[in-house]
Amino acid sequence: MIITTTPNVEGKKIVAYKGVIFGEVISGVDFLKDFSAGLTNFFGGRSNSYEGELIKARETAIAELESRAEQLGCNAVVGVDMDYEVLGQGGNMLMVTASGTAVIISD
Repeated sequence: MIITTTPNVEGKKIVAYKGVIFGEVISGVDFLKDFSAGLTNFFGGRSNSYEGELIKARETAIAELESRAEQLGCNAVVGVDMDYEVLGQGGNMLMVTASGTAVIISD
């Protein structure tokens, strides 16, 4: 499966467009990660707990995007865009959305 942010795949021809697809993840940040991030915010530096959660959420959203493309019989997703939002009263939930166009490509 080719997943790309570009509108086409170099050297390949798009033979069918199957529609816009999405992969969404909403991930809660638990108390320990929140506490650890608060300490990092106070003392300075990078928040490895939040970064790890963000990486995991992004990878899961892309995997979901790929799965939905496969369900449509596609072998590529073009024009992929990633969006990030913070949700919840305390801002303790992270939403990651991957979207793109499911296509079938050939040589």
